[in-house]
Order: sequence, then C-alpha cells, then structure tokens
Amino acid sequence: MNPFVKNVEPLNDYKLKLHFENGVNKVFDVSPYLNKGIFVELKNKDYFQQVSVVSGSIAWPNEQDFSYDTLYLLGTSLQ
Repeated sequence: MNPFVKNVEPLNDYKLKLHFENGVNKVFDVSPYLNKGIFVELKNKDYFQQVSVVSGSIAWPNEQDFSYDTLYLLGTSLQ
C-alpha cells in the first residue's frame, strides 16, 4: 500500500506538488488527463487551484479525483 497524501499545492502548467505521509515529495502532471471525461473542467485554471486533500487522496469540488496510488506511482520525485 502506498502512502497517503498529506498536502497538495497546485503549480503552473497543470501540475501538483504533493507531500506524502512518508516524507516523499512528488510532482504529478495532470495535463495528460485534461481532455478526458470529467477532467475537462480542470482546464479552468481557477477551478484547478481548488484542489484539496480528501481521505489521503486529492479531489476538486465537483468530485474529480486521483487516488494516492496513482499519484505516488506516476508522480515524479523531487530531490
């Protein structure tokens, strides 16, 4: 089981900086998902900024979300 997200910070270019409970920091690029289904709404930069941590994962007000597993496995580690 992968660690939960403790903190999320929206960055430029539809990226998220994530801090996980094990102390690892990663960046997750949301841009490949922006033309798919419910994620289209995330193209609105003001809406994209409304991301928050929900139950160890991340979500937006209209319930778009990514699991902590996806974020941890596909995120790029920060050194």
